[in-house]
Amino acid sequence: MVWAGVCYGQRTQVHFTDGILNAQRYHVEILWPIVVPFIQDHHLMLQHDNARPHVARICTQFLEAENIPVLAWPAYSPDMSPIEHVLDALDRRIQQRVPVPANIQQLRTTIEKDWTNIPQDTISNLINSMERLCVSPPQYSKTEHFRVAFHCGQPKAHLCNNHVV
Repeated sequence: MVWAGVCYGQRTQVHFTDGILNAQRYHVEILWPIVVPFIQDHHLMLQHDNARPHVARICTQFLEAENIPVLAWPAYSPDMSPIEHVLDALDRRIQQRVPVPANIQQLRTTIEKDWTNIPQDTISNLINSMERLCVSPPQYSKTEHFRVAFHCGQPKAHLCNNHVV
């Protein structure tokens, strides 16, 4: 599985995990070492979808204990999340490669390279484009609300020699 996060003007490195990402692994492998420091360093709030690992008690309690604000997010609304559109752009870049990656290591290398080559302006423009889709708390304008959020997610699975990455 591939995980990545973006915010207005910044992005994380991609992170790879083997196997299924359950709540325990999301907490230990993603939230604690990547998300929390990134959010604290940049003074952001977290936006992730309502996938089971994200809303599991171990993760929600951890985020509360770390004083990480979480943006309320409607269930089943991937089209509203900027990260989904950024990951779609990544997916298109990878599918257009000739030759296509021949094994998992080549695919991982390609994902890392293409992720860093997505212009930050593209990411920021996608975040700005979400303004019309959201209703913000009174203390934020719609654009500010999205600009202070850290959007994270996973791209669609890529099949490489019958292995899902």
